[in-house]
Amino acid sequence: MTTLQVSAQKQLRQFVEQIERLEEEKKALAGDIREKYLEAKATGFDVKALRKIVALRKKSVTDRQEEEAILAVYMHALGMIDEEPEPALQPAEDEAA
Repeated sequence: MTTLQVSAQKQLRQFVEQIERLEEEKKALAGDIREKYLEAKATGFDVKALRKIVALRKKSVTDRQEEEAILAVYMHALGMIDEEPEPALQPAEDEAA
């Protein structure tokens, strides 16, 4: 089995310790987020809707529209909505060509 040089061992130990610290910070932040959702729930807000809004705000408008269009197609195919989904709008560049 090969061994690492002393400098590589120190560097490895630093990486591991940094990752461990970041994992602890992540755990603390997750707890803070959980508490914030509980606070919102206690105020009367729907936590499931809040989580969805937070997820949607992370996406671009284009990504959200694409996701909604695909969802509409699938829901229509499963008979969950009556109206046929509208075709996606093409970018202005395609219309000019």
